[in-house]
Amino acid sequence: MSDTQIDLEQFRSDIRAWLEENCPQEMRQPVKGEDDVYWGGRNASFKNDAQKAWFEACVAKGYTVADWPKAYGGAGFTPAQNKIWKQEMARIGARPPLSSFGIWMLGPALLHFGTEEQKVHYLNQIARGEIRWCQGYSEPGSGSDLVSLQTFGEDKGDHWVVNGQKIWTSYADKCDWIFCLVRTNKEDKYRGISFLLFDMETPGVSTKPIKLISGNSPFCETFFDNVVVPKDQIVGELNRGWDVAKYLLGHEREMISGGGLGDGAPSLGAKIAKVIGTDDSGNLDDPMLRAQLAQFDVDALAFKAMAEKFVDEMKARKGHPAKPNMMKYAGTELNKQRHELIMASGGSDALEWESETSNHGAKPRTWLRTKANSIEGGTSEVMLNVISKRILDLPGA
Repeated sequence: MSDTQIDLEQFRSDIRAWLEENCPQEMRQPVKGEDDVYWGGRNASFKNDAQKAWFEACVAKGYTVADWPKAYGGAGFTPAQNKIWKQEMARIGARPPLSSFGIWMLGPALLHFGTEEQKVHYLNQIARGEIRWCQGYSEPGSGSDLVSLQTFGEDKGDHWVVNGQKIWTSYADKCDWIFCLVRTNKEDKYRGISFLLFDMETPGVSTKPIKLISGNSPFCETFFDNVVVPKDQIVGELNRGWDVAKYLLGHEREMISGGGLGDGAPSLGAKIAKVIGTDDSGNLDDPMLRAQLAQFDVDALAFKAMAEKFVDEMKARKGHPAKPNMMKYAGTELNKQRHELIMASGGSDALEWESETSNHGAKPRTWLRTKANSIEGGTSEVMLNVISKRILDLPGA
């Protein structure tokens, strides 16, 4: 046994002991609704004392962003240590202490493209859950062809004046700041976009929720009317924001593909069998549903193995730049299939929409929400096109 193995075994033992002491039992239950998720931000409130205690314990140790450097609010875990941290969290079913677009998307982009001042200022606030971020990418005429965006930032010397509109801006009406793609040069389609950060309370910013078929509305239209943005709130080079955007999209697609991993339950088939029961031989009575669940569990195991390999490659800087597209497509298809099977196994009872028994229709609302998985973060058609061109190298693709 090597010294490294001994160190990692001791590390795992320490993490396991810390989790046992600090993760409340209430935080070891699957998330059932939006109230169970802590997003942080200026106007955030905790659902209960357990959620607050779990969040504060993790912030104190840098565990909300365990693999970020300590100087930026993290714990400085190595890739191997971070993998153990995630494994031990999953072992006890611990909820994330903080959910944040700042962690999943903006943070990695700042670590790669930000100045030292921006890293120290913004990353520490993200790690402590002090700023809730939204993403200003899509526009009414610029979805799949995002690079055609028209929101314009006019150069006024020491600041820009931004005018335009974004759409599908998740939680824009609840967020504090936005990371936003803005055209700063109308002559060059690709090298005329800049990546700006600004406060949603800046005069001229307004939002309007968009209602979805699930009855919930995480999405908004977002409008900019002569919004003043200081010059030092640009990330990366002027007019090279598309480079930042592409890098961030890779992390967004990795985040969305995580839906394919589900809630950490070892098997959807075993989970459903507990709910609807089995026959005398221990099998589900419905042979067709049984076969579908078996196929799903095999596919889920394959996806989990692919995800672990992908993360290891990324950490070793050996990942193919187009693999996030593959992960996004596979993960979202798997997530949609999971909720189709959950609805099928529940029969007509699964369609219950209003009662407390059904947690106010959590199952059908989540099932309907998964339909957006094929669109958000880049449509499935775009993902398949990129996979054809850049991974399979198909002729004419």
